[in-house]
Amino acid sequence: MRLIQSAVFKPVLLAALIASTFAVNADSPMPTAGTPPVPLMWKVSDADNSVYLLGSFHLLKPADYPLSKDVDAAFADAESLVFEMSPEEMSSPTLGMQMGQAAMRADGTPLNSELSPETIKLLDAWTTENAALLQSMGLTPQVLQMFEPWFVGLTISITEMTKQGLDPKLGLDANLAAQAAKAGKPATGLETGVQQIAFLDGMDKDEQLQFLNEALSQSKESEAETAKLHHAWRAGNANVLWDDMAVEMKKDYPRLYQRINVARNDAWVPKIEKRLTAAGTDDALVVVGALHLLGPDGVVEKLRAKGYTVERVCSACGTTK
Repeated sequence: MRLIQSAVFKPVLLAALIASTFAVNADSPMPTAGTPPVPLMWKVSDADNSVYLLGSFHLLKPADYPLSKDVDAAFADAESLVFEMSPEEMSSPTLGMQMGQAAMRADGTPLNSELSPETIKLLDAWTTENAALLQSMGLTPQVLQMFEPWFVGLTISITEMTKQGLDPKLGLDANLAAQAAKAGKPATGLETGVQQIAFLDGMDKDEQLQFLNEALSQSKESEAETAKLHHAWRAGNANVLWDDMAVEMKKDYPRLYQRINVARNDAWVPKIEKRLTAAGTDDALVVVGALHLLGPDGVVEKLRAKGYTVERVCSACGTTK
């Protein structure tokens, strides 16, 4: 199936809501004061302790800070934090190297050898237009030819988002990881960087080629769609994120959705549940890409189905289920 109306959402969702591998933490610019986003946050409780589930956006703007007082309160209440990956891995320079190694073409052929003439033309035009940005990342058109389509497609998506002022260094994960370190709160990961890279590298060839073609074909239109996604996250609008975006991804890319969202959620739920069933009264703040929390496949509903008390924490919109 060729390009569809929602095609742009897949690269954007991967970049902003699902895959934090690109969101490597470094010395971040100081955020400036803005209107706090309405958090996508739920509190899951048993008899003696609680876990806060906070939906992240992996690339943000300075104006997305400060965070909501709800998030500040959850951070203060939590004795520990949990991220998709541990902060040590998020900030490690080896993570990018591992991703690059995994994405390298093993057979030595150039990327163009498996692309259609139309896609080659689009890629050449995009790399010419974005030559300066690519050079700042240590990439050239020749270097891109050494990588698999999924890596080039994700690079294009990330680049287009950064052109709109979204910064991986300002992502919610990076911000809260830095806060945890400053406060001396332990922080761990639900999976390793190697595992997360494997989810991306595990795309079959058809998925990869479609991903790259869509990232290129929709790059000119991505600004409005990225803005819609970012606005929905800022507004805490779970319905828009799920109904207008995630449902389309689930319908049009079922294998990718299953692997990169559902399978990971299923693996995370027992680890989160251990935080609830452990002895003592320690609470935890779990920060993962927002899509992982939404809809019937999300962590929130999976924990609700196990009988835990679940409530939306949102003073700006009322506490709802």
